[in-house]
Amino acid sequence: MNIRLRSSWWSFGFRSAILLYFFLLVILPIFGIYVQSFSLGWSAFADSVADPIAWKAVLLTVRLAVLAALINVALGTMIGWVLVRYRFPGRRLLNSLVDLPFALPTAVGGLMILLLLGPNSWAGLAAERLGFQIVFHEPAIVIAMVFVTFPFVIRGVQPLLEEMDASEEEASYTMGASRPRTFFRVILPTMLPGIVSGGMLAFSRALAEFGAVVLVAGNIPGRTLVASVYIFGQIESDETQAAAAVSVLLLTLSFLILWGINLVQGRRKRA
Repeated sequence: MNIRLRSSWWSFGFRSAILLYFFLLVILPIFGIYVQSFSLGWSAFADSVADPIAWKAVLLTVRLAVLAALINVALGTMIGWVLVRYRFPGRRLLNSLVDLPFALPTAVGGLMILLLLGPNSWAGLAAERLGFQIVFHEPAIVIAMVFVTFPFVIRGVQPLLEEMDASEEEASYTMGASRPRTFFRVILPTMLPGIVSGGMLAFSRALAEFGAVVLVAGNIPGRTLVASVYIFGQIESDETQAAAAVSVLLLTLSFLILWGINLVQGRRKRA
């Protein structure tokens, strides 16, 4: 009886500690941002969000994050396919490098883009000869977003391809279906949950990117100023309520994306 009682108390204490940790680390900071954003009332919140510079920064961020997510969906699906279906020298090394953006500080990623595509690089000079610039303009922001969100779609697609029953694909070929038809009717539906969830995670992550973007964006209001850099500027100006108001927009959008991901994964499990 004493052993059971001790086990029960230990289990209760462990669960309580985990819940407390989760509350202090996640719930309390999120709650604090919402409270701070409405600390001066609804009118102040609306004015902060409707500020032309803030609104343009949010719209620019959403637009470029969507573009980066679409690029990652296309590239990530193809790379995941190649890493699972083909064997070639250096495959394991490439597979391990996929997670490099997760391990690398994002500021280092921004510096890499600056050095490789900046005005003094061969790529930057070639772009200037063609009449456009990469760094300190929208292309550099998209590249930075693609870099930091690169692994999401790949890691979402790979396990689905690995778990796929080869007999379904073989049956399709046996029935006379071509490779493109088999891909779109058999293989793609299997990969689709990973593509969708990975793309949504990439979009959500790109919305909040700061370290890589701040070095290559140029941060011109209305043109290259993204939401995360705008929030940083407001904090430096001691405008915490305005910074929190814009943060709430991004946070709420991220919550909706996570809800969508859980919905997609729930449907996959039921299927």
